[in-house]
Amino acid sequence: MTRVKICGITNAEDALTAVEAGADALGFIFVENTPRFVTPEQVAPIVRALPPFVTPVGIFWDHPAGHVKAVAEACGLRALQFHGDEKPEDLEGYALPVIKTIKLAPPSGALEGRRPWTPTVRFLHYRKYAAALLLDSAARWSEGEPRQPIEWTIARDLASQRWRIILSAGLTPENVARAVATVRPYAVDVNSGVEAQPGRKDPDKVWRFVAEAKGVR
Repeated sequence: MTRVKICGITNAEDALTAVEAGADALGFIFVENTPRFVTPEQVAPIVRALPPFVTPVGIFWDHPAGHVKAVAEACGLRALQFHGDEKPEDLEGYALPVIKTIKLAPPSGALEGRRPWTPTVRFLHYRKYAAALLLDSAARWSEGEPRQPIEWTIARDLASQRWRIILSAGLTPENVARAVATVRPYAVDVNSGVEAQPGRKDPDKVWRFVAEAKGVR
C-alpha cells in the first residue's frame, strides 16, 4: 500500500486530523519566509503528541548541517527532507533517514503522455545517501494556488527500477488515485492540494486524499 505524507503542517489540529485520516508521515517546513514556516517551539509539542508509527519529517532548504541537526533534536524529528540545491555529499553525516527532493519540469502534454528523454544517471549519486527521492515541481513553492503535476512517467520509470520514490506536486483528492495507479510510488506527498488556505488543512480533503491514495490495489 502506498504511504501518505501530509506536508505543511502548522498546528496540532491539522496534525491530529491527518493522523486520524491514516497519514503515515507529517511534514514540517523549517524554511524561513515561506507561507507554512514553523519553528521548533511550535513543532516539538506536536511531535510529542504523535502516535509511535507516524513519522515527523523536517523540510530544509540549503541550511547548514549544524542547524538541521539542532532543529531535528529539538523537535524529535525522525526523518529529514532536503528541498534545496544540496549536493549528494551534503546529505552525509545525518543519523536520520534522508529524503532528497528532485525538481522536474511539468509535462509537455498529457500526464501519462510520451516519455521525455530524462537520463536517470543524474540522480544516481543521491541514491547512495538518500533513503528516498521526492519528485516535485521545478516551479516555485505554492502560495496556495493549485500546482501543476510533474511528468508521471518519469516517476513510474524510476519506481520500476526499484527507486524509493515519493510523488509530489499537484496532487489532489481528485487525481491521487490515478497518480498512484500510474506510478506505483513508495509514497505520495501533498501540501496545498488538501488546504483550505495556506497553512490550514481542509479536513474533508485530507480524509479523501488518504482514502483515495491507499485505496489503489
